Amino acid sequence: MQIGVIFPQTEIEADPAAVRDFAQAAEDLDYSHIFIADHVLGADPRFHDHASFRNYSHESLVHEPFTLMSYMAAITEKVGLTTGILILPQRQTVLVAKQAAEVDVLSGGRLRLGIGVGWNHVEYEALGENFQNRGRRSAEQIQVMRALWTQEVVDFHGRWHDITHAGINPLPVQRPIPVWLGGGSSNDPGLMEVVLRRIAELADGWCPNISADDAGRAVVDRVHGYVREAGRDPAELGLDGRLRTADKTPEDWVDETKAWQEMGATHISVETRKGGLNGVQAHIEAIRRFKEAVG
Repeated sequence: MQIGVIFPQTEIEADPAAVRDFAQAAEDLDYSHIFIADHVLGADPRFHDHASFRNYSHESLVHEPFTLMSYMAAITEKVGLTTGILILPQRQTVLVAKQAAEVDVLSGGRLRLGIGVGWNHVEYEALGENFQNRGRRSAEQIQVMRALWTQEVVDFHGRWHDITHAGINPLPVQRPIPVWLGGGSSNDPGLMEVVLRRIAELADGWCPNISADDAGRAVVDRVHGYVREAGRDPAELGLDGRLRTADKTPEDWVDETKAWQEMGATHISVETRKGGLNGVQAHIEAIRRFKEAVG
């Protein structure tokens, strides 16, 4: 099982040196990947009501993920770069395919594209995309991106996309780039049936907000059942669990890591946010202590 870290961008400085120090520390500590959240803009909770605005509002510092990963690709050599998650349906599909291919080229094939449909209707409105059909559109978006990543010339005509004999250049190193799907949120970890089936049918892996316990294990079992229904092998579907370090002991970290492994997780992403840490050096020390405890 590979162990990565969640980039704590909302709790560190908007300073290139802070980004560099964290990314290079994660690589030096031999973490497998850096997991990067996405929000194009934040809504002002004085005018909008949603539980998640407690974590992501207009006051939250969130870097643009493709730009951030390009910078990280230049200052690291081996650590994987993972979006967790990119809100795909609020973006133009072909542009995302182009940006992802570019990051994959510049990083030497280190990109894993985690995508989801999001919860913030304010972003969709500002970006001119339809919030109501975002789940259905995302399935076609994945199909379009995979075609663009693997074919020099694409001729695609679907419900929401028309590409007439055209392609992107350069193509990515990975053909196709792995696409993982998210599901649930820290405020509402519930996973709808349609999301679980979309994961089973389309994803290379998934990064859900579930716990490493009996309830989480039941969700994993359901997804594996849907994977078999889709004619796929559950062993080929990656699973990235989230392990939050705050308010837990090193012994708890070890136990939870083992629990994820027993649930069949191929990866876990370690989150040090919401633990009262202040600044990049505190987060670096936290991921260092986790590595020392877990190995």
